[in-house]
Amino acid sequence: DSGLEHGIDVDSTNRRVQCKYCGVILSGGVYILKHHLAGTSFNVEACPNVPEEVKQKFIDLLRTHTEESQKKKRSRYGIDDDNDNDDDEVEQVKKRKGKNTMDCFVTKTKTKNQTTINQIFKKQERDDVCQQICRFLYTRAIPFNCVNNPEFSKMVAMIGKYGVELKQPSYHEVRETFLKKEVLRTMEMLEEYKVEWSKTGCTIMSDGWTDKKRRSICNFLVNSPKGTVFLASIDTSDISKTAQKVFEMLDDIVERVGEENVVQVVTDNATNYKLAGEYLMEKRKHLFWTPCVAHCIDLILEDFEKKLDVHRVTIEKGRRITTYIYSRTLLLTWLKDFTKRKELIRPAVTRFAMAYLTLGCLNENKGALISMFASDKWKSSRFVKADKGKSIESIVMDTRGFWPNVASCLKGALPLIKVLRMVDSDDKPAMGFIYEEMDLAKAKIHENFNNVKKSYECIWSIIDQRWESQLHRPLHSSAYFLNPHYHYSPNFKVNVDVKIGLYKCLERMIPDATERVKIDMQIDLF
Repeated sequence: DSGLEHGIDVDSTNRRVQCKYCGVILSGGVYILKHHLAGTSFNVEACPNVPEEVKQKFIDLLRTHTEESQKKKRSRYGIDDDNDNDDDEVEQVKKRKGKNTMDCFVTKTKTKNQTTINQIFKKQERDDVCQQICRFLYTRAIPFNCVNNPEFSKMVAMIGKYGVELKQPSYHEVRETFLKKEVLRTMEMLEEYKVEWSKTGCTIMSDGWTDKKRRSICNFLVNSPKGTVFLASIDTSDISKTAQKVFEMLDDIVERVGEENVVQVVTDNATNYKLAGEYLMEKRKHLFWTPCVAHCIDLILEDFEKKLDVHRVTIEKGRRITTYIYSRTLLLTWLKDFTKRKELIRPAVTRFAMAYLTLGCLNENKGALISMFASDKWKSSRFVKADKGKSIESIVMDTRGFWPNVASCLKGALPLIKVLRMVDSDDKPAMGFIYEEMDLAKAKIHENFNNVKKSYECIWSIIDQRWESQLHRPLHSSAYFLNPHYHYSPNFKVNVDVKIGLYKCLERMIPDATERVKIDMQIDLF
């Protein structure tokens, strides 16, 4: 047997063989040795030291042996692949008798799926294919999560279904032929969304971006209950950002979507966009301009830092601590030991939210930071003698000034960050919750300061200034009123602001007075 050339017969009685390459002694004779050398993992571990040519030799040998055995079995039972007559006769018998005649005498038992030799060989082939796919991803620096894209699995399945003769798409086909087809397919999908817009109305969202070279683009998206779709992107680098130009840009997009389909246009709160929104509402009588809630809350947090000295000074000290530690490798290593690998910096949806979340991380790791700066490691290091080191140490060890101020800042900011997370998430449409959530945030701030008016009054003043002048809109009141989550709760209350907002929406969106009366009667029933 060719297998014995690569093994030593240790005990022929008990069929024990030793592999020449790795020295392991195997039970099961030459047959198991062949699987050991081929690396099939068939009831035996693969040999780690076998030469590649020997491994391939035994893979081919075992495959040939398996195919011959299958042919013998088929010929023994008279099975012919090219003749389906026997199968037809069996089917006719089943139809006549309703079931196989032997079923009455045989007890059926569930059998576990066993790995076949073919599957073992396929595993090696699959590994080779997957390795090539991954090599393509690695060499082009494609993010690994692309394999989670449903289109990736569809692509792999279709390639396998096509077979070995598939010719890959050419550069021209990718760049021209199939790109044009995909654009057409996308436009057809967009038509489905347009049908939904005409039924339920939609929101146009404007999102501007500027890079380090001051080049800017403005993306426009359309949201409806069916989902959000990208509509257009405009290069605004050479366009003056005056209110008139912004208005013209927004007006063109409304025209493209259809004025009758648009409920609101959402932009950021910059002065030019606010004025452009007013121009748009003046021309388009039945839609609303609404400022971005996330941007509004970020501006509130920015006002906290600018207008409240405690916030400004505390955030600056927090930045000094994190910058000092994260710019020194040794200190960062110590920090991870003391905090059990917790970070001091937490990314957030906006720049000013990040400043307060960083204060939150500092507060959570307060004990670890104080322990680190009081440790022998710190006291015996070179950092303790430097002016910057002394300054940072004094901030961290200031338990009567810095840390109480951190807690005070968080009492005012965290309730608003909770609202910011809600409006920035895709879990649920936020419009019907904004009005109530802002009230709850103010109530939480009131509670955090133990109902001491002097402590929370300045924070409430900043919030109200932005909320009343920019954020609070009739649509928010109407969405709150019509939200079953609130409307059917025992604590539901309707104040004057909510009623005014609701009727402003009716007046603007429903020009027919008779229709408004009908709706007003139905609201009572609702």
